Amino acid sequence: MSAFSSAVDAAVGVALGRLPAEPGQTGATVLPRLVVAAPGSGHGKTTVATGLMAALRARGLGVSGFKVGPDFIDPGYHSLATGRPGRNLDPFLCGQDRVAPLLVHGAAANGTTDVAVIEGVMGLFDGRIGGDGYASTAHVATLTRTPVVLALDVSHMTRTAAAIVHGLATFEPGVHVAGVVLNKAASGRHMREVWSALEATGVPVLGVLPRDAGIEAPSRHLGLVPAAEREEAARSVRLLAERVAEHVDLDAVLAIARSAPDLDVPAWDPVAALGGGARTSAVGRRPVVAVAGGRAFTFRYAETDELLRAAGLEPVVFDPLHARSLPVGTAGLYLGGGFPEVHAETLSANSAVRQEILRAVRAGLPTVAECAGMLYLSESVDGHEMVGAIPAVGAMGPRLTLGYRTAVAPGDSVLGVAGTRVTGHEFHRTTVGGDAGSATAGWLLDGTPDGFALDPAGTGRATVHASYLHTHWAGHPRLAVRFADAVHAYAVGAGSRRRAS
Repeated sequence: MSAFSSAVDAAVGVALGRLPAEPGQTGATVLPRLVVAAPGSGHGKTTVATGLMAALRARGLGVSGFKVGPDFIDPGYHSLATGRPGRNLDPFLCGQDRVAPLLVHGAAANGTTDVAVIEGVMGLFDGRIGGDGYASTAHVATLTRTPVVLALDVSHMTRTAAAIVHGLATFEPGVHVAGVVLNKAASGRHMREVWSALEATGVPVLGVLPRDAGIEAPSRHLGLVPAAEREEAARSVRLLAERVAEHVDLDAVLAIARSAPDLDVPAWDPVAALGGGARTSAVGRRPVVAVAGGRAFTFRYAETDELLRAAGLEPVVFDPLHARSLPVGTAGLYLGGGFPEVHAETLSANSAVRQEILRAVRAGLPTVAECAGMLYLSESVDGHEMVGAIPAVGAMGPRLTLGYRTAVAPGDSVLGVAGTRVTGHEFHRTTVGGDAGSATAGWLLDGTPDGFALDPAGTGRATVHASYLHTHWAGHPRLAVRFADAVHAYAVGAGSRRRAS
């Protein structure tokens, strides 16, 4: 038995009142936590993880939710379940040395956390292609020394379930599978057969969720429909909390979470990540960065806003679907990911804000647009008129583009100097075509030009950066520094222009 396994057993003993608790490690962070993993996609990780978050919160606990990998959609459901921003843990996007510090930071950023629930990605050991499990759920569980709870769809198996659990539990030393939640159970007889077989593995069954279509979120072309787009999403999460509380032993789950060893790492700090003290503005107030939100723009990492604030800026969310104008004092524009192709007609109909954005971008407003943001800045999407700030036309396509990328800046831009190297990911079914003319690509994605770096105001520097690539600024804080410098400079210039007029 490993030391980690012994720790789990001891914690379960404490929870059951059999063993005394040991004092926490001096100077370390005490953070009860668990990872929800599965043999593969479709086993119910999001159902189990989100249900646990909501059920534990309903008990009065402070719960923080995390997602392994770059996914933006699942954290939206985590946010509904916990009442806090959902966050991501991704070794490829942020570097493996930042994973545990980002976990500690995320658990403390929005109030006391009594338990953190980390939802995995794909199968437990599935990571970057060719990377031997790098950035997998198992990798993150190892980096954070977190016990694993499996979600297992048993709708089409009986004793084979035990073989799968045994294989996952023994495949890689250092990964501790501490329990399993059986999903989509058919009948009592079916469950008795599965449960009996699992006894031989030594992995305890924590609960059994019956087949229930009422606790599954609808899907479309890029996976689950984002929570922000579903009027009934909050009700669905409440129902899920009730189902999980009814069918899963939450005390046993908490015992496993409390078995996780203390984390002896410093919390990630956005101010320190920027390389110094918090920035102040030369204009005497925080310049505003207009940040796209609402149903069409639901993809943004929580740390992006934190870095902007640490850089002396004030991110203000506006909804391009319905806003009458940009926020007052806008000196920068951040258009993240989402689904403009789904909301193209409504985005197009809001001509007032489209035209204001076009004027501001043409006047040199520092602008960053990722994926959906690039589509919104294009001339049109599926025939619907968009902002028209970049020489491109967007359209839905039949092919999903998905994967991690390594990118290099081919020239200077509002995000970095030529040669800047970053990691990121793509996730879209749209294509962008058009005549880029003399425009410089935003990035070279594994050597292939992507997006735009434009100087629409003729200032001699590219003030617009638009690309399909999603980047996590916590992993590349120099991007935030470069953008913040441009916003501060624009705010000073705007002040001078107002005084001159």
